[in-house]
Amino acid sequence: MGMNSLFARKPIAAHEESANGLKRVLGAGDLIMLAIGAVIGAGIFSSIGTAAAGEVRATGEVIRYGAGPALVWSFILLGFVCGLAALCYAELASMIPQAGSAYAYSYATLGEFVAWIIGWDLILEYAVGNVAVAVAWGGYFVSLMSGFGVTFPPWLTHGYRAVQLSADPAVSGLMQSAPHIGGMPILLNVPAFAIVALITWLLMLGVKESARANNIMVVIKLLVLGLFVVVGSMHINTANYHPFAPNGWRGIHQGAAIVFFAYIGFDAISTAAEETKNPQRNLPIGILGGLAICTFIYVIVGFVATGLVPYEQLRASDPLAKALDVAGLQTASWIVSFGAVVSLSAVLLVFQYGQPRIFYAMARDGLLPQWAAKIHPKTHIPHITTLLTGLVVAVGALVADENEIYDLTNIGTLSAFAIVCIGVLVLRYKDPDRPRPFRVPFVWPVTLVGAGACLYTMKGLPVTAWERFGWWLLIGLVLYFAYGYRNSLLRRASTDASSPH
Repeated sequence: MGMNSLFARKPIAAHEESANGLKRVLGAGDLIMLAIGAVIGAGIFSSIGTAAAGEVRATGEVIRYGAGPALVWSFILLGFVCGLAALCYAELASMIPQAGSAYAYSYATLGEFVAWIIGWDLILEYAVGNVAVAVAWGGYFVSLMSGFGVTFPPWLTHGYRAVQLSADPAVSGLMQSAPHIGGMPILLNVPAFAIVALITWLLMLGVKESARANNIMVVIKLLVLGLFVVVGSMHINTANYHPFAPNGWRGIHQGAAIVFFAYIGFDAISTAAEETKNPQRNLPIGILGGLAICTFIYVIVGFVATGLVPYEQLRASDPLAKALDVAGLQTASWIVSFGAVVSLSAVLLVFQYGQPRIFYAMARDGLLPQWAAKIHPKTHIPHITTLLTGLVVAVGALVADENEIYDLTNIGTLSAFAIVCIGVLVLRYKDPDRPRPFRVPFVWPVTLVGAGACLYTMKGLPVTAWERFGWWLLIGLVLYFAYGYRNSLLRRASTDASSPH
């Protein structure tokens, strides 16, 4: 077979033939709500503060420069980058309405080897990213409950890795003050574990029930953000907008790289392709509509947040709530904290929904064991991978530090976006006659600028993110050649067809 077999492409017709295991129950409105559920979450409620104020070590060393009030330009830059990727997603999703998202698209355009890399990268976006979201949820939940006078032992609300890396003496001191077993401190983020367990249980009930719960949470989060904008805009101090871009373009660029986590998820609805009614029409509407709405919301929220307080004061785990608190609006601050808990729950739901369907698609192609492709006869969901994903994310959330996960998630997702952009261009030449219900306009500039913009955003991430990403890819390659390469159904079919009878 040789090296050429690494880049064997799965025909689109084969995608269509295999897309029959899941139940089509979602409309365009459901998809837009899923997109908003995935996108508006940890980024806008958490990383927006670091993007505006930058990241500084306890020693005073600047790790990354913030955008300041020019944060709105960071959002617009990312809206442009993600908009180009979204156009490419929309074309491929309408052509290949299969559950595997970018994995399925790259399999049809760039071949199996690239598809595996994309599938492996998407684990960073969904499962690993969700660990960070769960940890952020735990922090907001503890803060919210404290408003009711309910407190938890600190050693049950901080994971081991988070305590190990913290520059806050009150947190790092838990290494000594926490209970010990065999000389090891017991440091577990139980709220983060509990919310993942609850979300996993909800997903096991079925996709329509999950979508209904997501819609309720999306309405709540939009109402809360609306409250923040209305109340905050009444207390804006225009002096806070000066200097507008304190660190120039470097701050805007690095701020965009930090807050890219706020945009992760608009592509998550492409994993719902096989559960979407009329996917050729509804997937492009869901992807582009959801992204446009979220970008508009981000720009407005960023403008109000940086006008409400000096941007340096946004450096906190709960920047929107803190901005209202500093401005003396304690009641509104508590309501926003409640909204953050609901919002992050919605993100957890959508990401926990997406990851099992990527495993399902990869297993169906033989690149993962066949048990990962099993569908529950009653709920019509990939129940084994849903349960497994929930278990891995829940255990990870018990001990992880959210900040070191954000960068790894961002770099993995951006690389997937870049490959999707190139895939559209390749398929235009490999299969020009294939019906395209949605076509990317100005395909050459959109695809090439889209891929380049993703790489440029990746450049704003620290060296440690690139190093960890390299190790992640190396592990993925070992697994591919140990299992996927030998068990690929596409390769087996090619071998059978070429062997003499």
